[in-house]
Amino acid sequence: MGKKDELRTYREKRRFDRTGEPRGEHAADGEAPPGEADGPAAFVVQIHDASTVHFDFRLEVDGVLKSWAVPKGPSADPRDKRLAIPTEDHPLDYLGFEGVIPEGEYGGGTVIVWDHGTYRPVSHDRRRRPVPFDRALADGHAVFELHGRKLHGRYALTRFRGGDGDGLSGEKPLWLLVRTGTGHGNAGTPDPRRARSARSGRTLRQVTESPDAPRWNPGG
Repeated sequence: MGKKDELRTYREKRRFDRTGEPRGEHAADGEAPPGEADGPAAFVVQIHDASTVHFDFRLEVDGVLKSWAVPKGPSADPRDKRLAIPTEDHPLDYLGFEGVIPEGEYGGGTVIVWDHGTYRPVSHDRRRRPVPFDRALADGHAVFELHGRKLHGRYALTRFRGGDGDGLSGEKPLWLLVRTGTGHGNAGTPDPRRARSARSGRTLRQVTESPDAPRWNPGG
């Protein structure tokens, strides 16, 4: 499937004459998006103050960002099992998005980049042979090492409902995001209202009130 098709749902849900979110034009034009051609794959964790405040966990896979909404956010404590709800693929340009989605638009609210960095896939089969990351996700269990500003170490995404991964069984797929092995860094749930952006150092409130935050300009 082409990159344009992979982002169709993302584009259909947004009106880009009203939201400052990226269109994902690199993928639409068949160009190599930033970060795809060389170097390790990227990840980002964004805090999104929409109808409810939640964390969006995104991993670069095959030129798009595979995305999950994580209501309580990732934890460095292996005892914490975080519900992760799949959402539509996002363009790689979304790695740096921070701003205000206008009220009344899909996902309306403020977004900050809580953490970002790179990750390394480490999934193996029962014979300890490496498994391609896209296949690991399709199979419902993917293991990876995060190298971010705040998150470090090995994590796993495991699907526990919706076995086909596409909702064809009638159940919406649900996953768990869990820190595996020994915990590292600040364990537990970060307070999204007090958390600061890894890009700008600002809180949700400060971005909301900032005049330079990307938003819809009706005269632009």
